[in-house]
Order: sequence, then structure tokens, then C-alpha cells
Amino acid sequence: MRIGVVTFPGSLDDRDASRAVRIAGGEAVALWHADADLHGVDAVVLPGGFSYGDYLRCGAISRFAPAMGAIVAAARGGLPVLGICNGFQVLCESHLLPGALTRNAGLHFVCRDQALEIGNAATAWTRDYEAGQRIVVPLKNGEGRYQADEATLDQLEAEGRVVAYYAEVNPNGSQRDIAGICNEAGNVVGLMPHPEHAVEPLTGPGTDGLGFFTSILAHLAAAGSVAAAGARA
Repeated sequence: MRIGVVTFPGSLDDRDASRAVRIAGGEAVALWHADADLHGVDAVVLPGGFSYGDYLRCGAISRFAPAMGAIVAAARGGLPVLGICNGFQVLCESHLLPGALTRNAGLHFVCRDQALEIGNAATAWTRDYEAGQRIVVPLKNGEGRYQADEATLDQLEAEGRVVAYYAEVNPNGSQRDIAGICNEAGNVVGLMPHPEHAVEPLTGPGTDGLGFFTSILAHLAAAGSVAAAGARA
């Protein structure tokens, strides 16, 4: 399975995301922000970092990259997309996900190993977890406070679209302890913590983040099996 990882000017975690894809058993494909050709990838990861130096707003310039034009169109057609940290911000700025990520409560950059509770284990990126499962992955952000109007928050929770909640402590003041959300179809997921930094025992707090990457491979394999069965029928 070919998983594209986009590099924007200022991306920091593109190589980490690519490594996570390879450890999970997939093929990582480098995608350049200025190239609108997605090169036939089966899914896309928007990595963390500080795209365009976080000028204007985090992710506000990246949304206009040629690659994002292609990704938005493909995502609306069902392409699985995972936005991590800055990638989550880009997804919100691109209107693939609702709400916004703003300055942390207290205005301090936060870097810590963060406990999460999986809220939705039915998305393309979380199927290898169980709802209610606790995991620990690194968190590092200065503008990770998720905010939306009350109606949107109510809708996200009522529809089961909160992918992960902060557990034990809310590190940045996100409304309703929200750490990650998905779109209605479940193919687009935004997550503020960094699962790509918790995929092998040697680095990071264990391997709790690996499930995001094995999940997408399992999802694509299942989709391929269904398509093959349909073709034979």
C-alpha cells in the first residue's frame, strides 16, 4: 500500500511519518507541496511541523498549495487522509474538518507524553484500536487548542466523530478535551498528538501510535478485497 507523505516548507515530521508507514508495513511515497500530482497513492499523511513558518495562521498558507488542491478533491471522493498536529491545522483551514486550532491555554508551548482515550475506533485510521482504549503518544504544540461553536461540538460528539480525547489532563485547553476528530465519512482524521513518534520501543513512549498506521493498511487491504470480490461477481 502506497501512503503519501506531504512535505511543506517548514515540515519537521515528514521523515518520522514516512518511517512509521514503513514500520507498519506500507510504502511511504514523498509528495512535494508544489506538485498537484498525488502519484497514485492510496492514502495521504499531512505531517507535523511549522509549514510556512506558521505565518498568518497555522496551516493558513499551506491550504493553497497545489498538493492540497488535489488532496481536498481526492478526500471528498474517499481518499483516506491523516493530518497530524500542523496537518490537523491544515485540514481545518482547508475545510475538510470543522473548527480551528488556536493558541494553547496559558500561551505556552507544550511538549509531553500524553495519555489519550480513543473515542472512535471505526475510522480508516483507528480500526486497530478499541473505543475507550487508553494510549500514550507524544504531544508537542503551541497552537493545539481545538475550538468550535457549541453546535459543532455537540454534532461531533453526537455523531461519534471525536477520534480521541485527552485523558488524565487537558494539556492545551481544547474544548471538551478533544485531541482529534474525523469527517462524516471517517476517511479524514485530524489528530493533534504525534502517533508517528510512538511506533518502536527504542524511541518514544512505546508503540501505542503504531495502530494509526497499521489501521490504514488494514483498511486499504479490506477495501481492495471488497473491490476484488465485486469484480469477480
